[in-house]
Amino acid sequence: MSSSLINSAMSGLGAAQAALNTVSNNISNYNVTGYTRQTTVLSQSQSTLGAGGWIGNGVQVSGVQREYDAFITNQLRAAQTQSSGLNTQYQQMSKIDNILSGTTNTLATTMQSFFSGLQTLVSNSEDPAARQALLGNANGLVNQFKVTDQYLRDQDKQVNTSIQSSVEQINNYASQIANLNNQISRLTGVGAGAAPNDLLDQRDQLVSELNQIVGVEVSVQDGGTYNVSIANGLSLVQGDKANKLAAVPSSADPSRTTVAYVDPVSGTKEIPENQLSSGTLGGVLTFRSQDLDSARNRLGQLALTFADAINQQHGKGVDANGDAGGKFFSIGGPTAWGNANNVAKDTSLKVSMTNSSEVQASDYKVVYDGKDWQVTRLADNKQFKATLSTDGKSMSFDGLKLDISGTAPSENDSFIVKPVSDAVVNMGVLITDESMLALAGDPNGGTGNTSGGASDNRNAQAMLDLQSGKIVNGNKSFNDAYASLVSDVGNKTSTLKVTSTTQNNVVTQLSNQQQSISGVNLDEEYGNLQRFQQYYLANAQVLQTASTLFDALLSIR
Repeated sequence: MSSSLINSAMSGLGAAQAALNTVSNNISNYNVTGYTRQTTVLSQSQSTLGAGGWIGNGVQVSGVQREYDAFITNQLRAAQTQSSGLNTQYQQMSKIDNILSGTTNTLATTMQSFFSGLQTLVSNSEDPAARQALLGNANGLVNQFKVTDQYLRDQDKQVNTSIQSSVEQINNYASQIANLNNQISRLTGVGAGAAPNDLLDQRDQLVSELNQIVGVEVSVQDGGTYNVSIANGLSLVQGDKANKLAAVPSSADPSRTTVAYVDPVSGTKEIPENQLSSGTLGGVLTFRSQDLDSARNRLGQLALTFADAINQQHGKGVDANGDAGGKFFSIGGPTAWGNANNVAKDTSLKVSMTNSSEVQASDYKVVYDGKDWQVTRLADNKQFKATLSTDGKSMSFDGLKLDISGTAPSENDSFIVKPVSDAVVNMGVLITDESMLALAGDPNGGTGNTSGGASDNRNAQAMLDLQSGKIVNGNKSFNDAYASLVSDVGNKTSTLKVTSTTQNNVVTQLSNQQQSISGVNLDEEYGNLQRFQQYYLANAQVLQTASTLFDALLSIR
């Protein structure tokens, strides 16, 4: 009897010790990110058949389990990767909003100063000081265009850098997860099926951090290893093997960095950017394609239509020397990039502008289908067929003419056409002498008036009238186009702020649910500490009683 009591008491002491160790571990890891609360699992020891029936033999420790809910964890991961993407897009969009919506030295104010200078010259066209002031205003306007454009270009460079950094982080996380898969599999085997909880926590934390960079799908395999995939099923981690991503120049546009999947068999292949839509990586890619490109193109469109309209009207006038007016502004021209994967490498497109008021604030993808050229306007994804010339050597659409040269294109060869991307970077004021301002009307229709035009203000008035003309896209004035840009950026920023805040709240709610299961509650652990302490002392008391009985038996003679 005393032997049975001793065995039961000893098993209870061992169970109490194990439970106290688990509680102690929970408390010590209270502030450790990614730690999952653990619980000691106790079960009855196998009973023994005695004279009076089956007699219990105490308790045994079945294991130490993590308080983990896979369903809530997967929900939390999905919410976190969406939140990361939206927050990143909002932060980047806020930068554009800040520079466009400033109250001083904006394009709106500098453009107004330019036209105010013209207004002064309408009433006093021969005043040299007023003429010089107009040139100063023109240079100030060009400088403001350039400052804004350079800010957006810098953001584009930052996106490239961010993609490179994200890819390096993804590869690092994938490698660590694969390594932990290997350790977990090996140690689970050594432990006869008991998993190393600390390594499981480390792996889940790495998956969580990876998921906030790029949305992942996780599947649990036999043996407890994780398979991790991204972008519609591309395998990033498979057991103890990790595949890699690469940051590469886009085949469509080498100025842009994009993400490629390094396949050990088929080599490096670009991942369509619309498949990487979540996490911080998806956020910067979405920002670039939907927001940054739009802002840059709308700024370029405004600069192009403004400069071209002033140039055309200025060319119709006569300067103070009696000469025909030349171009007032220089402006960057459109460009076209052939895809690096084109079969016909020598085919090229030379782009020129035919009507600035028809030029859209968009890039285009132009694809040869074997017979015709199919065009996709990337700003709104509208698809249409380009108008070919009779000889088939050129095509036209949206105020642009594209001359085709070199070898004949092959089917599915494609080009990216950028009508206004470089408009501002090459913008400048061509007139350096105030006497060359062609403010007078030319009675000879632009051939020049040798009688001079110092006091004639007819062409100055015509240029001033451009301020209210519906020139941009054929339906907006210059001020309206800029105001529309500022408004759209502001509205998009506001929408992103609301959406990201809402998504953050979802993450908070799911995180609270997850922590209610997996997190350490100090009050609860204090209670467990006292409970298992009493459990230990009670078993110690049983052991003492058994020892007393055993001593009593030994004392019988």
